[in-house]
Amino acid sequence: MSWIGWALLSAAFAAATALLAKVGVAHVDSNLAMALRTSVVLVFAWGIALALGKHGEIRLLDRRTVLFLTLSGLATGLSWLCYFRALQLGPASRVAPLDKLSVPLVMLFAWLLLGEKLTAPALVGGLLITAGAVVMVLG
Repeated sequence: MSWIGWALLSAAFAAATALLAKVGVAHVDSNLAMALRTSVVLVFAWGIALALGKHGEIRLLDRRTVLFLTLSGLATGLSWLCYFRALQLGPASRVAPLDKLSVPLVMLFAWLLLGEKLTAPALVGGLLITAGAVVMVLG
């Protein structure tokens, strides 16, 4: 399967995540809910790594890789803490579009920090995503 198929599956699972989490945080502190969810992700991720025999490759990782994966994990944790609290306080149909502002932010930061091309169609798409999120939240 190409990266497009994997990205579409990611979007479908992300949608399921928002809906399931919204129901899950209804009667529990959002931080505790996120801790439980993260524990499930931890067990699931290590289960896959172990099942595929990839766990041994951890000793081959260099410091830079470990540093950036650690920083990514911290950013993920902070994102999830904020997302769960937002879901607890607001409607999923409005929280999710704001969360998707990560898309134009990734485009901008990838251009600024990673030197990725920012083409006219990509710029228009990023602006449309931003406008759509604003319309959905204010509407």
